Amino acid sequence: MSPIKKPNPGVTDPVSQAIDDQPTTQSGLPLKTVYGPQDLAESGWTYEDRLGEPGTYPFTRGPHATMYRGKLWTMRMFAGFGTPEDTNRRFNFLLEHGQTGLSTAFDMPTLMGYDPDHPRSLGEVGREGVAVASLDDMERLFDGIPLDQVSTSMTINAPAAVLLALYIAVAEKRGVAPEMLRGTLQNDMLKEFIAQKEWISPLRAHMRIIRDMLVYCTEKMPLWNTVSISGYHIREAGATAVQELAFTLADGIGYVDLGIAGGLDVDSFAPRLSFFFDVHNDFFEEIAKFRAARRMWAKIMRERFGARDSRSWKLRTHAQTAGVSLMAQQPLNNVVRTSMQALAAVLGGTQSLHTNSYDETYALPTEDAATLALRTQQIIAEESGVANVVDPLAGSYFIESLTDQMESAAWQYIDKIDAMGGIVKATEEGFPQREIARSAYEFQRQVDSGKRTVVGVNKYVDDSQDDAIPTLKIELEIEKAQIGRIAELRERRDAAGAERALSAVRDALRDDSKNVMRPIVDAVHAHVTLGEICDLFRAEFGEHRDPAYL
Repeated sequence: MSPIKKPNPGVTDPVSQAIDDQPTTQSGLPLKTVYGPQDLAESGWTYEDRLGEPGTYPFTRGPHATMYRGKLWTMRMFAGFGTPEDTNRRFNFLLEHGQTGLSTAFDMPTLMGYDPDHPRSLGEVGREGVAVASLDDMERLFDGIPLDQVSTSMTINAPAAVLLALYIAVAEKRGVAPEMLRGTLQNDMLKEFIAQKEWISPLRAHMRIIRDMLVYCTEKMPLWNTVSISGYHIREAGATAVQELAFTLADGIGYVDLGIAGGLDVDSFAPRLSFFFDVHNDFFEEIAKFRAARRMWAKIMRERFGARDSRSWKLRTHAQTAGVSLMAQQPLNNVVRTSMQALAAVLGGTQSLHTNSYDETYALPTEDAATLALRTQQIIAEESGVANVVDPLAGSYFIESLTDQMESAAWQYIDKIDAMGGIVKATEEGFPQREIARSAYEFQRQVDSGKRTVVGVNKYVDDSQDDAIPTLKIELEIEKAQIGRIAELRERRDAAGAERALSAVRDALRDDSKNVMRPIVDAVHAHVTLGEICDLFRAEFGEHRDPAYL
């Protein structure tokens, strides 16, 4: 394999670039006043090195030749709150209003692998997502929704194997085979340990389960994206765009290594890996980030891993506007922020998009706010004209130069991670965590000092303005109802059958040569709950406690 060809526009440490004397991007990349042909000629790159045609290597201009002329991006609005019935109604509401894919948000107990009646679940059931702990819950969540026709994304990580098993079980009960299911499982535990901190057991235990899921889905679910490698949460934790790009691709390298270690040929599973990026306020930097990400991933897959199938070279991504950029002050300003970020994602070439609602700094979105967020995408798609031309910004001296800068700075991080022994080792040692903390501190310092403007917060402040807006209320009765349901389920299920199914999962966890997925699917069919299976993870692998990295 030949060495990866990398740009070198002279960027050293973008995070520490001063913004006092020279304009920079939000990541700290220095900006000139004017760009011209010389900025592209200095690299010595050919047209094919830097761009190529849309749908061809290195995919800078997009993964598909026709892009949105052939098919618009999927409008996949994130939804989930209260009981499964509540979220089912929201799913149908969004589908009726033009949404083209489902995206499921789970509540904190579900994300952490606890049933509603666990003491740690108290006060959190259904609060920031939908409560799902059993096969009955999953059936209610997708009642009336044709699983063989709809594409479903599930934002779940530590208990991802259990939620996937529940989805498979619902489909099997309806006569839909796993190979017919289409969708995406986030299932990215590396970014949990780097940024979001929703885990159950130590990292390597989670990686073993993800390995089994990669193997299972490659063999049984050819239309399913087993891991959505997520930069979104890395960015929301305070990373710059450069760090988000670098750490996300480093995580992707880690999952490819994992699949190969599980005995899979790289081309058998790499085409089903997908990505998930944040879209922040620095308009052109965000566009350049998407372009650099595709080019870098193509090089990584072809040159580093020797992938031969061109589908393995393509970085396909979902995007979400930046939740962390939304402000409680003057909340209607968030509509403008979201619109700008959504347009950047589209010009950057995303395949799927969620637009945040303006009220999300206060609560989960109301129906009206969610509809406006969806309409934002529809206006961009139908009225702006940006979908009429493939990659309309290609060839811009500024865009191409900035893409080179983004790529160069990201490679420096990836090279450091490789030198440390890879992303698992680097994460265990806290390297990405420290870098993100440094950037988050620097960003807040700039906001507090007024060097970075946040409209309505540290500039153009209007103390007389009434910021009150309608918000969604989650009633306490939801928690009581879900606790009652889980108690009733345990009463009526075949207790002996449930215990046998749990024993089979326990045996698979103890034997590294066994794949845990089929026993977990059998267990949820036997009405074993999410919390009971995740308790096995805790018992067999231990519970993770975050060390003090900083």
